[in-house]
Amino acid sequence: MSGSDAPRSPERPAPLAARLWRYQAERFPLAGYAPLIAAFTFASISYSRTARRVAGLPGAEGFVAWPLFAAGTFTSLACFFLLRVLDEHKDAEVDRRWRPELPVPRGLVSLGELRVAGAALVAAVIALNALLAPVLLLPLLLVAAWATLMTKEFFVRDWLRAHLGAYLVTHMLVMPMIDAYTTGIDWLVAGRHPPDGLPWFLAATFANGVLLEIGRKLRAPEGEREGVDSYTRAWGVRAAPLAWLGVLLAAAAIVTIAARSTGAAALSAAIAFPAAALLAIPAARFVATRDDRAARQVELTSGLWGIVSYLTLGFGPALAGLLRR
Repeated sequence: MSGSDAPRSPERPAPLAARLWRYQAERFPLAGYAPLIAAFTFASISYSRTARRVAGLPGAEGFVAWPLFAAGTFTSLACFFLLRVLDEHKDAEVDRRWRPELPVPRGLVSLGELRVAGAALVAAVIALNALLAPVLLLPLLLVAAWATLMTKEFFVRDWLRAHLGAYLVTHMLVMPMIDAYTTGIDWLVAGRHPPDGLPWFLAATFANGVLLEIGRKLRAPEGEREGVDSYTRAWGVRAAPLAWLGVLLAAAAIVTIAARSTGAAALSAAIAFPAAALLAIPAARFVATRDDRAARQVELTSGLWGIVSYLTLGFGPALAGLLRR
């Protein structure tokens, strides 16, 4: 048993379920992630189905069966939780040394217990998808393979840690891979080719992941911690939020381009660009003030942008149709 797996805290006698619930509240708050991931799953399916319908392809009427949507949402949520568990293993040494207040190093849960919870989730995901749509196990296999490489940091850990931009890109590529699963709930299960606009939808997902990753690692100068990576430390306290703003603008443009395949480009632009301008305010404030509160607000707005963009891509075509009547 490694030091990270050994009991070290009086918190440990509590039941595992109770401790895992506390763990999620700190490291994977369902109240925040569940709505975002549900919107992500719905938008993925709706976008694929609408784009196929607009292109005149058969078998794209209505929506997928609701049990399949529910299974897809659960699977997506499980995938992101499992990525968090893998991160705990990847960052165990850094966390133990520099962030002892986190749940694993302080002993709330052990890595071994997280592996047990992760294995149970993997079993549930495999069983659920094998029962409802076995073909969906193929993109999940791709996600699992890439996530394994991420955990090993592609066997170039020191180089990636020294080049945070490369780290960002390689780790965020898992996002469109998960999207291959969520969009596949439509086109893959239907046995059809993916819609023409799918690369742009995947690009939007990648951009959203980059926003979340940069947003959660912006720090005011007094908030930087030794041994803990941040984009403000790597790129500079001014350059990092400016990069975030650039990605936000690009994300709004990508959403608009992706919406062309569903016939809702104009409406999507009318939603995406004003929303991006509003959500850019905390980052602009951080550039001007280097305030820690503004940095925390950027992390929040990163998630809000994800919800806005996915709902725009998912509901935009229906709303555009209503406006044309």
